Amino acid sequence: MKKILIVFILIVSSSQINAQTCKEIMEFVKSKDYGTTYNSYTSTAISKVTFYSIYIDYQYHYFAIVCFKPNEYSYNCNEYIYKVGSDTKLKYSMEYLNSAGKAFWKYIEPYSDVLDCSPKFN
Repeated sequence: MKKILIVFILIVSSSQINAQTCKEIMEFVKSKDYGTTYNSYTSTAISKVTFYSIYIDYQYHYFAIVCFKPNEYSYNCNEYIYKVGSDTKLKYSMEYLNSAGKAFWKYIEPYSDVLDCSPKFN
């Protein structure tokens, strides 16, 4: 938990947010931008991915909130946040219709250690 707090404090000044959990980080990001959502109706694992761009302390920061289905027949999903690169949204958007899962593994999952707010895959 301390790792998350330290990383996030580097992202935003402590006067703007005092985030301690992944949920609080997600709520903060959602409160600052509407985001752009890419729905994955045919994916068995990913329901949707929403990308956010937030301007903080004269710098843009980019996030992806991925909504994973607990099973392929579920309408519900579990959300996880990733701090991603500036070009991740563009790259993901060009490939997600072919395979949301492959696009996720290629463009979003490599950022899983930045905030350490993502599920651990074997």
